[in-house]
Amino acid sequence: MTHGRDHRTASPPDRAASLPGAPGPDLRHLLRPPAPMGAAHAQARHELDLATTLVIAQPAAASSLDSLADTRRVQPGGALVLGALLWLTGHEDACQFWLQFAAGSGNATAASCLSLLHAGRGEFRDAEYWREQADQLTVEPPPATARAASWPTAPLPPAVWEDTLAACHAGLSLGLPPRVAAVVHQLPVDSDDRHHGEIPRPTPRLAQDLTRAATHPRDA
Repeated sequence: MTHGRDHRTASPPDRAASLPGAPGPDLRHLLRPPAPMGAAHAQARHELDLATTLVIAQPAAASSLDSLADTRRVQPGGALVLGALLWLTGHEDACQFWLQFAAGSGNATAASCLSLLHAGRGEFRDAEYWREQADQLTVEPPPATARAASWPTAPLPPAVWEDTLAACHAGLSLGLPPRVAAVVHQLPVDSDDRHHGEIPRPTPRLAQDLTRAATHPRDA
């Protein structure tokens, strides 16, 4: 994974999990859409809200982020968690970048999320492609380069995702708590991807900073 030389801070956008290794747990059976949202693209975006919230609620989400920042090896689980955080804070193009990184490394959940992302844009041919990829990855053994590492389990605190999950099931608009979202907005970025623009990258302290923002908001 290479990064450009122009590292800046990610600007907040306008609109206000499989885990280490691949393919990891398939979260698609947990996608329990609440009331139908009407248009197919609106329903897909709502289901992606739920899917990404479930990804960051998984027990190994924090250690997955740590593994992504601390090693040069392929870490599709960490890429999935980062992509989920980016989606929930409005960085849609950067979310797609990290989901594609994870899916290309054999992560079935990331492929499922990509299917929803494209469907949410009305790009149904691409959505179907990634749905088929997710189905294929679910039945295939993980690549040797992407087998799970023995990272310690360290969940993100419930304050990061509980309200978001409740809002999602209620059919409401959602987002991470402002101080938690600010941690994601402040990630350094690479500006060398011509398809996705600025790509926020993880820092070694990302999981710790998210926890601090969620549990000690006055100090964040």
